[in-house]
Amino acid sequence: MPDRQYDVVLYGASGFTGRQTVQYFARNTRPSEVRWAIAGRNRQALEAAREQAGENASSVDILVADAQDQQAVDAIVSKTRVLLTTAGPFSLYGSRIVDACVRYKTHYVDITGEMSWVRDLIDRHHDRAAADGTRIIPCCGFDSIPSDLGAYLVVRHVQKKLGVDCHEVKSFYQIRGGLNGGTFFSAAHQQASGQATRMRGEPFLLNPPKTRSADELKLNRDPREAHFDPDIRAWATPFIMGMANTRIVRRSAGLFEQWNESYGPEFRYQEYQKITGTMARAKAYGMLGMMGMVQAGLQSSFGRKLMKALAPKPGQGPSQKTMDNGFFRCDLVGIAADGRKVYGVVSDKGDPGNRATVKFLCEAALSLALNADQLPGGQKRGGMLSPATGLGDVLVDRLRRAGMRLETSDQGSLTGPAV
Repeated sequence: MPDRQYDVVLYGASGFTGRQTVQYFARNTRPSEVRWAIAGRNRQALEAAREQAGENASSVDILVADAQDQQAVDAIVSKTRVLLTTAGPFSLYGSRIVDACVRYKTHYVDITGEMSWVRDLIDRHHDRAAADGTRIIPCCGFDSIPSDLGAYLVVRHVQKKLGVDCHEVKSFYQIRGGLNGGTFFSAAHQQASGQATRMRGEPFLLNPPKTRSADELKLNRDPREAHFDPDIRAWATPFIMGMANTRIVRRSAGLFEQWNESYGPEFRYQEYQKITGTMARAKAYGMLGMMGMVQAGLQSSFGRKLMKALAPKPGQGPSQKTMDNGFFRCDLVGIAADGRKVYGVVSDKGDPGNRATVKFLCEAALSLALNADQLPGGQKRGGMLSPATGLGDVLVDRLRRAGMRLETSDQGSLTGPAV
């Protein structure tokens, strides 16, 4: 890639999550290390976001472009080595940005959970980006980095420490946090546009083409019931983000298989929400019922209208206290081909949909900008990639240095507090 004016441009920087990315870069980068700018469609809002980020952001350039204005988008993308965007729904505001990144060979990261849109991007852009060595990496927020990197670490531990392939990985989440308006609006848009229906029907939606048996499809379909899982000695229900996360992990497995770095024959991945404490069984069935009600509400136009009236508006989100007091923990169980088990954990303090998402996204962009020589696959790897296939151990190391816990063990389940 020829030298560009900027290393990273943060697009959507005036939104609720976007403002947090500006603050993260202001706190965690030095001008001598990273040349960055902020971008969006409203200069006044961008100036406010820059001011809110403090003195360290005071000299950061502001670039203005509406996401629907291809010429203006091209002008921004052509100036940077990496484009980070938080402007969703991405199926509405992301397509022209990705198109420009592929044409200008600019690496890209976002926080989408819109898997049908990602499938369309794969069909349009994967081959050219792969040929050019351009890394287009969606889903670099809470969807789906803990799932993707967690599964990656567990599988590689099985292979390196036990000397056999991995047959299956299961993830179990515990979370506490709030909802921001952009996230809700994206979820409602997926339902209204039919994207969610398409995603539900295809467990291997994002995978490279491959003939699959009826049994393989059945074993990988999304869970619908509550159950007691002996591997974690706790009750579990379907995880609200599992439908998105599982597709990303399976794409990682599919791409690694193409590159002769397979997880294992007919590798399976599934994830759940972990329910603990007294009356866990009753809580699990209560959670299952509540999720059913939310899904039913989102599937009807009346329900979406009612929920939009109650949810935060785009640009709004949880209080600082809610975000500071949040946490997430993802416990993973890897089952080796010979039945032995490996355990993993990915966890951090802070609201997962905001604090953790911002850390994931910003460190993903900085991995591309500052650690290009160490990225998996070398300089030539490109395409529509997943976090594990495009960033791998580089991002794992950066997240650990940023205070996040990512561990694996074959000596027993990993203990410790939820954070």
